[in-house]
Amino acid sequence: MIPSRSRRPLTAVAALVAVLSLAAVGSVMVLAFMNITAPVWVTSAALYGLPLAFLLMLVLVVDAVVGRRRAGNRPRS
Repeated sequence: MIPSRSRRPLTAVAALVAVLSLAAVGSVMVLAFMNITAPVWVTSAALYGLPLAFLLMLVLVVDAVVGRRRAGNRPRS
């Protein structure tokens, strides 16, 4: 399980990566519309940023599910 003190920064990183990669996708589309080749770093950010953000969020969701299941299996006193 991910320690609770590092969940929020990991969520912020995932959100930041998602926003930046969406901006990169938008800029690649605008540049393509203007018949200009986008720089390689912008294209790479567009291609690899969103999957990275989704994987980070998937890790956070799975960790939350595992944490709730463990909390539900504790013996009641």
